[in-house]
Amino acid sequence: MAQPKIYPSNDSSPASDFGLSPTEFTTLRTSATQAKALAYCPYSRFRVGATFLTSSSDFIEGANVENASYPVGTCAERVALAKAVVEGHTEGFRAVGVSTDISPPASPCGMCRQFMREFVPLECPIFMFDKDGNYVVLKLEQLLPMSFGPDQLPQPGEAGAQGAGL
Repeated sequence: MAQPKIYPSNDSSPASDFGLSPTEFTTLRTSATQAKALAYCPYSRFRVGATFLTSSSDFIEGANVENASYPVGTCAERVALAKAVVEGHTEGFRAVGVSTDISPPASPCGMCRQFMREFVPLECPIFMFDKDGNYVVLKLEQLLPMSFGPDQLPQPGEAGAQGAGL
């Protein structure tokens, strides 16, 4: 795959390709960037902020939370998405913003991509912002090709579902 284009911070034109207004795009970027300040990352010192834009135009943010037992830490994307889910947002996400302190922009890790796949439409744009606000935008399906999600599993009560026929 060719390297994706990095857009300058003052160019919000790709947002309209995904149905976002200039205000929604700016709020997504600002919220993800500000969420970095909430990160608890004393070990890696790698701050990440994430924001999910819901179908009801709510912006739900999160930041990474580390732990002395490294695998127990939680990425910003999973913190924000779990927060959204417990607040009742389980579908209809319109955009995701992820912000870091490095350049070029960093993408969500594989675990976060798979976690998003459970709730976020494959055509949802993921805006990845660098330390200067420059960004890359890719759809979830581009970040997680040939993905496995809930639509591949049998529904409860169908043949092959755990507990079916009991």
